[in-house]
Amino acid sequence: MMKLKKIAALGLALVMAATSLTACGGKKGETNENGEEIVELTWYQVGDTQKDAQKVIEKVNEYTTEKIGVKLNIINVGWGDYNQKMQVVINTGDKWDMCFTCSWANDYLQNANKGAFLELDEYLEKEGKEMHDLVDSRFWEAAKIGGVTYGVPHEKEIGSCPMWVFTKEYVDKYNIPYQDIHTLEDLEPWLKLIHEKEPDVVPLYLTKDYTAPTYMDKIQDPVGIEYGDDTLTVKNVFETERMKSTLKTMRKYYTEGYVNKDAATASDDKSIKRFVTKGDGQPYAELIWGKDLGYEVVATEIMDTQITNASARGALTAINKNCEHPEKAVEFLNLMYTDEYLRNLLNYGIEGEHYEFVEPAKEEIQAAEGKEYVYDKKVRLNEETKKDYSVPYWVQGGMFNTYVLENEPLDKWAAFKEFNDASKEAPSFGFDFDLEPVSTQVAGFRNILDEFGKSLYTGSVDPDEYLPQLQKKLEATGIQDVIDEMQSQIDEWKAQK
Repeated sequence: MMKLKKIAALGLALVMAATSLTACGGKKGETNENGEEIVELTWYQVGDTQKDAQKVIEKVNEYTTEKIGVKLNIINVGWGDYNQKMQVVINTGDKWDMCFTCSWANDYLQNANKGAFLELDEYLEKEGKEMHDLVDSRFWEAAKIGGVTYGVPHEKEIGSCPMWVFTKEYVDKYNIPYQDIHTLEDLEPWLKLIHEKEPDVVPLYLTKDYTAPTYMDKIQDPVGIEYGDDTLTVKNVFETERMKSTLKTMRKYYTEGYVNKDAATASDDKSIKRFVTKGDGQPYAELIWGKDLGYEVVATEIMDTQITNASARGALTAINKNCEHPEKAVEFLNLMYTDEYLRNLLNYGIEGEHYEFVEPAKEEIQAAEGKEYVYDKKVRLNEETKKDYSVPYWVQGGMFNTYVLENEPLDKWAAFKEFNDASKEAPSFGFDFDLEPVSTQVAGFRNILDEFGKSLYTGSVDPDEYLPQLQKKLEATGIQDVIDEMQSQIDEWKAQK
């Protein structure tokens, strides 16, 4: 069998630490075989509670108590409730030690700025040195706020990679050169063909969550810096020529009948036949989408992958500012990043109950020889028990030290590493916007974007009529104040680089 390759462990999910009081506990005086006092770490994670979670955690705790004198109390909070729950936990001083945080849930920047999370840099030089050395330095750069690290990043895909996702059946049937299709405009002849030849198929299937291709780092939606703009000129995305053109194209596709009529309000209905839709890509994403849909898909990138603060902060673990045993919290995260057994136990559950190991094909082993993050085993999930322990792996930590599933390529994580290495840093990468001076103006944006965004992005309304209405409301809310403030801050940031 192939010699195990040392994995560049993924920086664990930023454990969302709050400005709460005590965190670490454990029965007083309880020790392991080495005489170390055992402390209990309470860890909040986003995701549904699993039937066998306690059984798995007991197995984890058997291992970690003897290894480092730590046991876990994991609290799962459902996807729709996590933000609100963590606000309460952090603001009211509930007991917690670590938590999941990111750019889109349990806001990393906001919580770090208000002092909820522990400053980690001194611990990363000692208890966390191994994981710090393993994880891509750009993840650590993104984890810094004002030069200080407040979370441990989960190493996975680092950039934003929007893709067109095509149903392979129609690509094959009409010999469509999907690999040459990138821009929204490139789709047109093929949408027309499907509309004419396949009346039961939606050419461009969209839902209310769709955002038209956006060539900008929207630092504070809808304000940001266009990709490739090294002058770092702050703009309203709806005033850029690219977005204006995009919205007109979307309207054309909608009026031609290429887009489902309920796009602005629809939730994804997998029973609807579609030719193409849009997805957030990563290496081998086609396998995930295809499994979800029940048929094969192929995909192509809409634009070059861009690394922004938001994309690189896609998942982290933060530690409570007032954690009683911060060294132990960091030591645990470091162990999870460097210990294959522990990481895969958390990831897949218990061997022999939730999964079993299978040996990869010899041809696959030979093809992957010499690549990073390749292991000599794959995981076959138990069909009967896998539903009892199925966690979102990237919420718990990095991915590169996990085994791949039986139906996944052996070199999956090597492909992720190559993907990350090839990703480009947006000109605005590393800039954090302090919205405090314009918080009132920014607070008004959300309702306006909700009112107009979905309809405009999906082509459901005429941009010639509705875009001016959107702009007028944004202006009345003070978007120019936000642009001016962001420009001032980014000019200062640029001067200090």
